[in-house]
Amino acid sequence: MKTNIKDYITDVMIENKFSGTVIVQDDKKTLEEKSYGYANRSEQIINSFDTRFGIASGCKIFTAIGVCQLVEDGLLSFDTKLKDCLNISFPYFEKDITIHHLLTHTAGIPDYFDEEVMDHFEELWIKNPMYHIRTLEDFLPLFQNQPMKLKVGERFHYNNAGYIILGLIIEQTSQVKFADYITKNVFKKSGMTDSGYFEFDALPSKTAFGYIDFPDGTWKTNIYSLPVKGGSDGGAYVTVNDMAKLWDALINHQLLSEEYTRQLLNPHINTNDDYDQFYGYGVWINKNDGEISKYHIMGYDPGVSFHSAFYPKSSIKTVVCSNQSEGAYDILKAIEVKILK
Repeated sequence: MKTNIKDYITDVMIENKFSGTVIVQDDKKTLEEKSYGYANRSEQIINSFDTRFGIASGCKIFTAIGVCQLVEDGLLSFDTKLKDCLNISFPYFEKDITIHHLLTHTAGIPDYFDEEVMDHFEELWIKNPMYHIRTLEDFLPLFQNQPMKLKVGERFHYNNAGYIILGLIIEQTSQVKFADYITKNVFKKSGMTDSGYFEFDALPSKTAFGYIDFPDGTWKTNIYSLPVKGGSDGGAYVTVNDMAKLWDALINHQLLSEEYTRQLLNPHINTNDDYDQFYGYGVWINKNDGEISKYHIMGYDPGVSFHSAFYPKSSIKTVVCSNQSEGAYDILKAIEVKILK
C-alpha cells in the first residue's frame, strides 16, 4: 500500500472505476482533492473540482438546518404537531406526529419510496411521471392518502416523505419557497456559491450528468429516473468545496447557535440496535466506545452516490461526490483507512 494519500486515492479510484470528485480537509488546509471520470461521457468533459454533482438524500441536512433555524427564531418548536403547523390534509396520519418525529424518521408515516419494500426508484414513475414532479406539493399524491406504516415513535424508519413534509412546513412557516429559503439561509450563509436546486431540463454549466451502468458495459443517463427538480428530501447539486464549507459553517455556528447546532448533532435515535449508529436531525452519527467518532451524510439515487463526513476528534472533513449509482462509499472507506489510523 502506498503511503502517499494522493497516490493511494488515485489507485482506489482506478480500481473501483470511480467517476466523481473527492476532497479531504482538516481545519487548516486541504489534504487532498482529486477528480476522476467524466461529467459528460458523450462529450468527454472531465469531472473537476468545480463540477456540480447531485447528492440525493445528502441534502436532508439542509432541510434539518432550515427547520432548526425556524425553531431558534421561535416560529416552531420540535414538539409542534404536524396538524398544528401545516394546512394540508393527511387523513390517515396519527394526530401526535411532531416535527421531532419527522426529523428523526420516527413518525411512522408511509414513505413514497420505501426502501424496506421497494428495490428500484424508477418504479415510482410508472403511474406518476417524473416530469410532473417540480414542487413539493407534487410529491403529495405519492403518500398523502396512505395509512400509517408504524405507530408514532415505534422505531427508526428512514423516510423521504417525512422530509417532504418538513420542506412544506418550512414553506408555510417562512412564506418562502423551499429552494429559495435554503439558498438564502443555508447556501449563502455557508458561502456555497455554486450549489442549488436545479431542474433536469435547465441545468447550469459545470453540472455532471448522472450515469446508470449496466453489466454489459452500456449505460444511460438518469434523466428519466428522478424528479425533474429535487425537493426537501434530496436532489440538490453541490461542489465538493461547497460541501466542505457547509461543515465549516455548521461546526462554527454560522447557521445555528451553539444550542441548536448541538440539538441538530445530538444522537436522538439508534438506527439499529446492533450497531453504534444513530441519527440526529438530518445527519447520521457513529459512536466508538461511547464517544462520537463521525457525523456523516449520504445519498443514493440512480446515477448518484454521495458520502460526506466530519470527524470531530481530528476536525477532518471528507466529501465524495460521484455521478454513478455506486462508488462513493468505497472511496470514503478507503480514505478513512488513511486518515483515521
